[in-house]
Amino acid sequence: MLIYLCLSSHGFGHAARQATVLSALHRLQPSWRLVVSSRVSAEFLKLVCGSIPIEHRFVGWDVGMIQADALGVDEERTLEALKALETQLPHHLDQEMAWLTEQNTPVLVVADIPPAAAVLAKRLNAPLVWMGNFGWDDIYEPLGGMFSEYAAAAKANYQQGDLLLRCPFSLPMEWGLSEQQLGVTVSPLRDLPEPWRLHLEQIQEPLILVGFGGLGVAIDPALFRLWPNHHFLMSAPVAPHLFADFEALANVTLLPENVRPFDVMPFCDRLLGKPGYSTFCEALSQNLGMHVVERDGFAEASVLMDGLRLYGHHRVLSRHALNKGEWELDQKLVDAVRPVASKQGAEEAANALAMVATSTV
Repeated sequence: MLIYLCLSSHGFGHAARQATVLSALHRLQPSWRLVVSSRVSAEFLKLVCGSIPIEHRFVGWDVGMIQADALGVDEERTLEALKALETQLPHHLDQEMAWLTEQNTPVLVVADIPPAAAVLAKRLNAPLVWMGNFGWDDIYEPLGGMFSEYAAAAKANYQQGDLLLRCPFSLPMEWGLSEQQLGVTVSPLRDLPEPWRLHLEQIQEPLILVGFGGLGVAIDPALFRLWPNHHFLMSAPVAPHLFADFEALANVTLLPENVRPFDVMPFCDRLLGKPGYSTFCEALSQNLGMHVVERDGFAEASVLMDGLRLYGHHRVLSRHALNKGEWELDQKLVDAVRPVASKQGAEEAANALAMVATSTV
């Protein structure tokens, strides 16, 4: 069986989510071929997938929203990219159709969550499973104008398929499909390199994990000096000219490229970051308190923030507060209303995919 994952190239969250499912599926069916088709970088796939044997097809299936940074979107550039994708998709479909036919093996198409996956699955006469917490129809429709046309086209594709695996923090996704609700999706924690683990254990101050996704947010290094009694863990800044400034800070430690932020969460006291599906799932799985900066212009953010208030110990910050260093790390967290129903979403998704795949052979 060949699992062909059409993976969104919008940001890194979709790849991080699917890595948890591929890990669970590989444990369940180690002989199955796992193919990830996306423009997400090979380096990031290696980081999140680890030792899972995946094949990478470098194909752009969707645009999503072009982001100015981790908290802002660029609607004009997004429309330009959507128009360009329309001319590229026929070639991508022909190319991948030919390659998959050459494999001469049963195929299950999984999509998170490019609409064009429906066209590929139909041409292959292969089963199709959608997995996500929103579709691009949910994101485009509120923006109006030309986005409404793209929303309608996306929804028409989403209404084709065998199953929707609905992730937590989801938008309506009203596609008329059979669906299964998943718990939060996380992969197993990985052991840290021994020197790194010892370093973290020796830090006496409260540890704060800073995470704003792959695009990052430009945070003034001087702001960390406002919190001398806290120690911060973060990935290297996106802007290379800031690297030396962060390295010079006594209360900031930059994560090595081969260490996932998730794997340091058990050592941390709180997280400072943006609304993000995978980050929320990982933090909830570790009962990590979250200081989350509000985000405008992206419909998913509202359901993520609703989920944060319901399930997470948290504080909500404005973009202004982030930029001023008013991070409220010395304030008591707001308690969760109730715990998440399940932390086994990756295993639940893997079992569902295996059931669909084996029922069609």
